[in-house]
Amino acid sequence: MRYMLIAKATEYTEAGVKYSREYDAARAAYKESLVRAGVLLADEALHPSATGLRIGYPVHGGEPEVTVGPFPVDQELIAGYMVIEVRLEEEAIDWARRMPVPSGPMAFGVELRKLEEDVALARDPHILAMEVDLEEQRNMLNQ
Repeated sequence: MRYMLIAKATEYTEAGVKYSREYDAARAAYKESLVRAGVLLADEALHPSATGLRIGYPVHGGEPEVTVGPFPVDQELIAGYMVIEVRLEEEAIDWARRMPVPSGPMAFGVELRKLEEDVALARDPHILAMEVDLEEQRNMLNQ
């Protein structure tokens, strides 16, 4: 099972403030332990929301509305994420609880979410490509 560990943004991350060396070292050690355990699939940090945009779609249709960042921190912004693959939910919870957090006056949050498994994508991509080719050839023969 794959899980995403989502690090919530703070006013510091949104301002681009760098973390302490101690936190960076703790995070590097944590990441290394994930790699050694063979569970880490991805680890990405996001730029502050000032570099992003949102596209909103009206409820009853119409043109989408584009809003340029920055966005308020109280809107549950994301500062980064990790994707891990473990056998049990308890393992994912354990890894999430062990994730280091920066010290300081700001609250810091980590959200753990289970990823849906897309059976079609989990199959060998070469076999999927051959199936598409065969389907196209079959369609050509039927014309």
